[in-house]
Amino acid sequence: MSGGRHAAQRWGRWAESLAAWRLRLAGYRVVARNFRSPVGEIDLVVRRGRILAFVEVKTRARLADAAESIRPAQQTRIRNAAAAFLARHPALATLDLRFDAVLVPPGRLPRHLPDAWRDSGSWTR
Repeated sequence: MSGGRHAAQRWGRWAESLAAWRLRLAGYRVVARNFRSPVGEIDLVVRRGRILAFVEVKTRARLADAAESIRPAQQTRIRNAAAAFLARHPALATLDLRFDAVLVPPGRLPRHLPDAWRDSGSWTR
């Protein structure tokens, strides 16, 4: 692995830790980190009350760039990974599901975007 890629992965893990910290301060409980399936991955799965959120963590120099980097194809992969997660944890499928983002710009506090995008596919519950 190249030095640049290794540094990017370290930065990504640090950003995910900051995002988890931010969400815990807001009353969420981290259910899973770095959930991987053959169809996609989810950075964080968090729960607060009846809400189960699948969270994408993005780091960019500017908040707008971070928000815009979650493209439709990535949203589809996250949705598919969420369906795989729920298949493994069917008791959680009865909760209110949503997709959130946490944007982590360098040198600033993470910004949580609840309900960052809507699912355009169909959930199989």
